[in-house]
Amino acid sequence: MTAMLSSDLPLPRIGRGKVRDIYAVGDDRVLLLTTDRISAFDVVMAETIPMKGAVLTQISAWWFRQLEGTVPHHMISADADEIIRAVPELKDHRADILGRAMLCKRTTVFPIECVIRGYISGSAWKEYSADGTLAGEKLPAGLVESQKLEPAIFSPATKAEAGHDENITVKRVREIVGADVAATLEKMARDVYGYGEQTSRARGIIIADTKFEFGRDRDGRIILIDEVMTPDSSRFWAVDAYKPGQPQPSFDKQPLRDYLDVERRAGRWNGDAPAPPLPASVVDATSKRYLEAYRRVTGSELKV
Repeated sequence: MTAMLSSDLPLPRIGRGKVRDIYAVGDDRVLLLTTDRISAFDVVMAETIPMKGAVLTQISAWWFRQLEGTVPHHMISADADEIIRAVPELKDHRADILGRAMLCKRTTVFPIECVIRGYISGSAWKEYSADGTLAGEKLPAGLVESQKLEPAIFSPATKAEAGHDENITVKRVREIVGADVAATLEKMARDVYGYGEQTSRARGIIIADTKFEFGRDRDGRIILIDEVMTPDSSRFWAVDAYKPGQPQPSFDKQPLRDYLDVERRAGRWNGDAPAPPLPASVVDATSKRYLEAYRRVTGSELKV
């Protein structure tokens, strides 16, 4: 599989994120194509990570299949040949979509990141260690970094077009989408996380936190959309390396983060774009981490 930095399909492109290109398929479907772009510290690298796009798409597809009957979702297919049968315009682009594309129902997206934190880490730990709060709301005293939170915390955020999302209170979510929708979003997010965390733990991965997106389909149903419990939308830790009271190594981008940290401390990078060139060894190590995440989560090797 050839690594892909950007895509060019014969469909109207309606969005481009750090790693995903979004195409319209008529007025009721979208094609999500995940490239091999990678970002760290909010900077997109010039290099691609081979197989990363396929890993993210196929992990999401695996979760969507597991979640049938638990929550409704937007996936129609992540199989290239099925997609081509549904969208004949793509028949000459099989190599471009193979493994990395997902055909989905189109929805009206709620402007909320539904974050579930099962462990306190990252920005949540930073705020808690300074103020004892999360999004301004008090948490129990005495928590240590990376500690398991029981129960897990629903920690919504606003969706940012660029830069970091901003943590908000549940009260603010109710003001944005209404009390009934807010309650539904929280319940669905908790249900999916609870299933995913238990499933992944049995396979050697802790999903410390994750974010979900939801939309309303043409029938008015609230459904799960976007990506689901991937190494990019979640904080993956290895069960056998977990030690509360300190930061945990990230399961996916750790080789990349480590390299950039060294460059920053050495004064060779100021943290802004463009990032320094990535050595082949870092690209290879990062690719292998993504593939290992797929293997652990799904229990099989990625074949596309």
